[in-house]
Amino acid sequence: MEIIYENILQIQWQQIVMWIIGGLLVYLAIKKEMEPTLLLPMGFGAILVNLPFSGAIETLETLFAAGISNELFPLILFIGIGAMIDFGPLLSNPKLMLFGAAAQFGIFFTLCFASMFFDIKDSGSIAIIGAADGPTSIVVAQALGTKYLGAIMVAAYSYMALVPIIQPPVIKLLTTKKERMIRMEYTQKEVSKTTKILFPIVITVIAGLVAPASVALIGFLMFGNLIRECGVLNSLSETAQKSLANIITIFLGITISLRMQAAEFLTVETLLILCLGLVAFVVDTAGGVIFAKILNLFSKKKINPMIGAAGISAFPMSGRVVHKMGLREDPQNFLLMHSIGVNVSGQIASVIAGGMILKFFM
Repeated sequence: MEIIYENILQIQWQQIVMWIIGGLLVYLAIKKEMEPTLLLPMGFGAILVNLPFSGAIETLETLFAAGISNELFPLILFIGIGAMIDFGPLLSNPKLMLFGAAAQFGIFFTLCFASMFFDIKDSGSIAIIGAADGPTSIVVAQALGTKYLGAIMVAAYSYMALVPIIQPPVIKLLTTKKERMIRMEYTQKEVSKTTKILFPIVITVIAGLVAPASVALIGFLMFGNLIRECGVLNSLSETAQKSLANIITIFLGITISLRMQAAEFLTVETLLILCLGLVAFVVDTAGGVIFAKILNLFSKKKINPMIGAAGISAFPMSGRVVHKMGLREDPQNFLLMHSIGVNVSGQIASVIAGGMILKFFM
């Protein structure tokens, strides 16, 4: 009883705040079903590492050193993500790649904004939160040696999960009801198996020439897609999509929580990073929507500007958000294939953007 009493006396108010934050993440994961595979481990881990004399910290430090410090977890996860992606809609309409590029504007906008408060390497690490891609954020922040890795990881994954809350107000603010009701016909074009096999190889080579620092990221992503499309590794593809991705996601989520210890997390810098991360997501969304509206000024065949918002890398959440918004405006307006095509283009563009940040500042 005396030991329990002594432990209770060691509890600080900052730790209680982190328990509340952890509980909120668990609530969002279970009640709202917002990326539960990420938020639930992060939320529970936040409680775990903020108990007085927590015995979990040493174990998580071992996991962190084994899987995040050396970028192993994010890169392996990219194999699973690549195996999940069907580039068919994008290959059917390659113009969708433009929206993925436009939706990365928030990264470079935030880079300029963040440089007012942080040094350039920290600013680059913070800006990449706008990639809406957790693994890319970790790899870039780790490579640039930022001391704010914990806040960046938490912001990146939290905002990815909150895409259904963040994006709709921005989209509605920038579009009219008439624009949101624009119907886009989808004609399924046959994409040859050869094209699907060559695509990940060609993209890896191009990305390597444009942004050599992105080769590991884009290469692992495209390797996963090649496993999917080659047709002779179906069992490996299924393993990468399910078992491998799920296991790594669990380890990644709970290991990230190591950087959610109260003393490290509850700082003015962390709050500022969370605000800048939100700015990056909002500007990314706005960039894609505005780009689509600009194209409509010159195009006879109108584009529903909402699909531009799916150019962020939060796959497939952002594509689904746009599709559901379209259905709410018009139950017969099916934007899923268009928005998913834009979404996968954003996945590629965000990795290349991360590589460019590394090229500029390493």
